[in-house]
Amino acid sequence: MEFSIKNGNPEKQRLGCVVVGVFNYRKLSAAAEAIDEVSEGYLSGLLRRGDMDGKLGSTLLLHHVPNTLCDRVLLVGCGKERDFHEREYRQAVSASIKALNNTGTSDAASFLAELTVKRRELSWCVEQLVEIAAEESYRFSHPDCKKEESVPSLKKLVVNVPQRNHLAIGEAALKKAQAIANGVRWARELGNLPGNICTPTYLAEQAHELAKHYELKIEVLERADMEVLGMGSLLSVAKGSRQPPKFIVLQHSKGKSTQKPVVLIGKGITFDAGGISIKPAAEMDEMKFDMCGAASVLGTMKAVAELQLAINLVVIVPTCENLPDGDANKPGDVVTSMSGQTIEVLNTDAEGRLILCDAMTYAERFEPEVVVDIATLTGACVIALGHHASGLFSNNDSLARALVNAGEESSDRAWHMPMWEDYQEQLKSNFADMANIGGRAGGSITAACFLSRYAKKYDWAHLDIAGTAWKSGKEKGATGRPVPLLTHFLLQQASKKA
Repeated sequence: MEFSIKNGNPEKQRLGCVVVGVFNYRKLSAAAEAIDEVSEGYLSGLLRRGDMDGKLGSTLLLHHVPNTLCDRVLLVGCGKERDFHEREYRQAVSASIKALNNTGTSDAASFLAELTVKRRELSWCVEQLVEIAAEESYRFSHPDCKKEESVPSLKKLVVNVPQRNHLAIGEAALKKAQAIANGVRWARELGNLPGNICTPTYLAEQAHELAKHYELKIEVLERADMEVLGMGSLLSVAKGSRQPPKFIVLQHSKGKSTQKPVVLIGKGITFDAGGISIKPAAEMDEMKFDMCGAASVLGTMKAVAELQLAINLVVIVPTCENLPDGDANKPGDVVTSMSGQTIEVLNTDAEGRLILCDAMTYAERFEPEVVVDIATLTGACVIALGHHASGLFSNNDSLARALVNAGEESSDRAWHMPMWEDYQEQLKSNFADMANIGGRAGGSITAACFLSRYAKKYDWAHLDIAGTAWKSGKEKGATGRPVPLLTHFLLQQASKKA
């Protein structure tokens, strides 16, 4: 979709549709009032007759409103004006884009960014509008899967700002939002691909294309390279699959040469059947989404490269499949990680931590400022937090706060979970330095505790995105989260170094 920032009068827009807000109790937004005035009370008359009550998320499409130059006017319900916060704004924007995509119009001007959202500035409103518009307009298509459907959809959206001196603010917000939206879209595309297409080799090929396009440094380690490095934990997971494992390393070096890099590690299990501890058949198809951590860090790298962010960033993607096979991990096997620590594999379906731990040890060579790993790690996190927030664990409270703040700013929220030493007891093993699971109680916490044993040499955070990386049901598909959170976090880090 094409976006632009303008300052103009709603009644003078020569476009397919103009979008304005209506609050409860027949309260028109400023843009709606301007249209009502030139149309000699046309909108207020509709409200008095009860054609619309301003209920949050409701829409009413009007044709040929008197004395306006646009073909249509879309009224969007915003609820109570005194309760118009972030959630309400996002709902109103989402409803407007869904309605626009059903009108058949190819271009529109939205005046919703002009609305006053409590505790939020214009730049946030513009960014959210653009990102939501891109999200709602996304349709999965791939030549080997599903051909692109010829459904009516919006092609061009003008985002209006209230004053001419707001244009620069709007343009800056638009640039950031488009980069994030592009990163999210790519992460969704990768996540939605089936496991027979999106293999570890395919991910490596996509990373090469990204590196070529943005002139990034790339290295892809093969199985033999991992064997030399002693990545026994990662390789033990890969043994059950005919697909060769890959270890992808991308570098964006736009910061000062003395600046330590931020390292993002994304779990890349391109299909997770659970191994010998095989999963139930119901909904196993969704385990193609087990590489959404990898998709999110690749999407974030795309956003950062597009913005040419002045930061040093390393993205690491350990990727393989987790399948049952005669050579696969067996419950009770003991494997040796790159760090030299041994692991008793009590459950082969707790494989994500087995590939991440070797990636975390590998990250030490970059002497990182911070390391953040992102993984669809535990069903326990879904039970704890549902599908609204990603679970956040860290060995550094200031890093955790920065990530929480980035989540709040981007509306891609995370919740800081405990990781007290008490939980480490659950990982004790009689036969190895640690077990790979700690029992059902506090499963997402003990998974994070396992990873923390490989983060002794740097500040580290872990994002468990099992509940936020994809949706089930009729809206089944990857979400692209937490690309917005990660990009905002890196924007913060870059501004600190400027």
